Amino acid sequence: MPPYLRRFFWFLNRYFMVPLFRLGLGRLVVSPVSGYIMVLKVIGRKTGQVRYAPVNYAIWKGEIYCLSGGRETSDWYRNLLATPEAELILPTGTLFARMEPVTDPETRRLIIRQVLKNAGFAGFFEGYNPFTISDVELMKRSADLPLLRFHPLGPGSGASDPGGWAWFWVWGVLLAVLWFWKRA
Repeated sequence: MPPYLRRFFWFLNRYFMVPLFRLGLGRLVVSPVSGYIMVLKVIGRKTGQVRYAPVNYAIWKGEIYCLSGGRETSDWYRNLLATPEAELILPTGTLFARMEPVTDPETRRLIIRQVLKNAGFAGFFEGYNPFTISDVELMKRSADLPLLRFHPLGPGSGASDPGGWAWFWVWGVLLAVLWFWKRA
C-alpha cells in the first residue's frame, strides 16, 4: 500500500473509526462496501497503555479471525504477541478473547479469503481480487500475512460500561433536546 494511503487510513482509523466504536456506534459504519470492522483493544508491549486498532474480521465456528495487513511489523500485532489477551469491540458488542496465530494451511486457505472478502473495498489493497483469485495463488500471495484466531473468553467492557464513551452521545442528545426546548 502506498505511504499516502497508509497515512490516510491511519488518520481515518484514529479519528473516525475508533471513536465511533468507543461510542457504541460501530454498527453504523460497517457494510459489505466499507467492510466488516472490529476494533482491537490491546495492551502496548512497551508502555503498558491501552491501544486501539481497527481491523477487518470474519467469524467462523464461534471464533473471530483477523489478518495483520502490515505483516509482522504492525504494532498492534506485536502487542498481541506480547499480551495475547484483548478486548474485541465488534459492531454488536464487546468480547474478551485470547489470540493465537493460525498456521494450519487449510484453515488459512478458508479464512484468509473470507477476511479479505469481508474487508469490502480494502480487501483489494493486497493487489488481487479476493473473490476470484485461485486458492493456490491466494496462499502464495498471503504466505506472509499473519492470520490470528481469537477464542472468546467472556464479555468485555462495552461502550456503556465504565470507561466507554456511550454516555457522551446520550448526554449530547439530551443537552441538544433541552437547548431546543428552551429556545421554543
